[in-house]
Order: sequence, then structure tokens, then C-alpha cells
Amino acid sequence: MMSANDLRESVIFAIGEKLESDYFKGTVWLNMLTPSGTACPIGNVTFEPGCRNNWHKHAGGQILLVTGGRGYYQEWGKPARELRPGDVVSIPADVKHWHGAAKDSWFVHLAIEVDPEKGPPTWLEPVSDEEYNKLR
Repeated sequence: MMSANDLRESVIFAIGEKLESDYFKGTVWLNMLTPSGTACPIGNVTFEPGCRNNWHKHAGGQILLVTGGRGYYQEWGKPARELRPGDVVSIPADVKHWHGAAKDSWFVHLAIEVDPEKGPPTWLEPVSDEEYNKLR
């Protein structure tokens, strides 16, 4: 398993600041790569092993570019998809989904907000431990 030090040495962008949020289970760090208010917000998001965000949706959509580790993306009503470096996920507007790290791996992706003027994400219920623990 990759250690925190290994992760910091292998990332493309700085890990950023620890994010205090009720919308994540586990520890996550965020480094916004574009200034606040930009037309295309881009954040480098780093999840510790086992960390995931709640179900949520974006009024304008979102794009994920995986840069490190191993994780998952799942749309409501569909099976989870394993993600590895180089994977790209294009999430249409208003699609309920979650993403996060595998149990045994750090996970890093760039999160690109599409049409941010349509509003912030709508945060929903947590991904259940039962559902998450089914993933390999």
C-alpha cells in the first residue's frame, strides 16, 4: 500500500489543505488550482484510503481526471466503476453519483466543475458502509 510520504512524492500537484466537511467519510485534502470565481474551477482532490464523498449532483456537470492511486466512481442505479491514473469520467448535469478511494489505496483526481454559474453541488446522503464494503 502507498504511504502518505510515497503519495506526496508521486503527485502532480501539491496535496493542499485538509478539508473539513460533513460530506466526506474519511480524510480528504483540496488544492484549488484555479482562483475563486473562475469560469472553470479545477481542484486537486486527494482521498486517504477508504475515504469517499456522499452521493451528490452538479447542476452543470463535472469532469474527473484521475492522476493517482485507485478509486471508484458510481452513478445512482449503476455498478461502481474502478478508476486508475489516466481515467477520465465525464459526469452529465444532475446525475447523482459519488467518488472516492479504494479501501487499500490513496486516490487523487482533478475535479473540474462544468458550468459553475448553475450553482454549487447538491449534497445528498452518505454512501452506506454496506454498499461501499462490497467493492473490491
